[in-house]
Amino acid sequence: MTKIVFMGTPAFSVPILRMLSEEGHDIIAVVTQPDRPVGRKKQMTPTPVKEEALRLGLPVLQPEKLKNPEELEEVLALEPDLIITAAFGQILPKELLDAPKLGAINVHASLLPEYRGGAPIHQAVIDGKDETGVTIMYMAEKLDAGDIISQQAEAITPEDDTGSMFDKLSVVGTDLLKETLPSIIDGTNARIPQNHDEATFARNISREQERIDWTQPAQAIVNQVRGLSPWPVAFTTFNDGTMKIWKAAVSEHDAAGNPGQVLALDKDAIIVKTGTGAIAVTELQPSGKKRMTAKDYLQAPKLQAGDLFE
Repeated sequence: MTKIVFMGTPAFSVPILRMLSEEGHDIIAVVTQPDRPVGRKKQMTPTPVKEEALRLGLPVLQPEKLKNPEELEEVLALEPDLIITAAFGQILPKELLDAPKLGAINVHASLLPEYRGGAPIHQAVIDGKDETGVTIMYMAEKLDAGDIISQQAEAITPEDDTGSMFDKLSVVGTDLLKETLPSIIDGTNARIPQNHDEATFARNISREQERIDWTQPAQAIVNQVRGLSPWPVAFTTFNDGTMKIWKAAVSEHDAAGNPGQVLALDKDAIIVKTGTGAIAVTELQPSGKKRMTAKDYLQAPKLQAGDLFE
């Protein structure tokens, strides 16, 4: 039986690990990120993949950095026939990529060569794409540049945000890997080189990308809000505090005003002027408060028409 090492970290990866177990594959170890402090109390919390691996009774390794010789050797000593990664969160050293006889494959949440990098789902939504997908690919030294084995597209609807697309693409990735894995194991799979000239990149989200630029068009800001929800969440500043914007839609309200200016307070939305048009903010989180609807916030509003988001 093919000996598999699975590497993954977030909830996106959990259904993939579960499928491998249910299909009876020989998972000799699960490699995931170390436990991290979470929340205001900084409680040490295992990754979703670790929790699932323990539930399945699988051995778990949590290297701080696979580039560390001792931690790398611990994985190499397992002598896997195949490595499968899905949102693991670390770059695999060449020595590890070359070790398994069947190679190392990755479940990547984009239609490569589009959106190589660590935030492909975020970026697809931010860019206003109406479609993305999943690629099963061989891993190479260069980031997400390996040969394509299989792909499956998935629509992005106007109602989708990054959270809903993570859920959708996790299912797509699980099903696609289940369908593709037998051919990888028996050596009959496709192997299609990427066109590197067509590559685009989706690097990890920076703090500056989270900040709303009110001079941008209304649709671009709405896409930014969707693309950063439910994490890390787009934000603006008001009265020297940070206000997170969780949900927004393009508004037909198009009065004159400066970008970032509050045009009106509706019963369930805050209408804000943008570079072109306006948006209706329907869910927000004032500094130091919990997430709430605009309707609840407006029960005792701290702003009024004419105020300016910076």
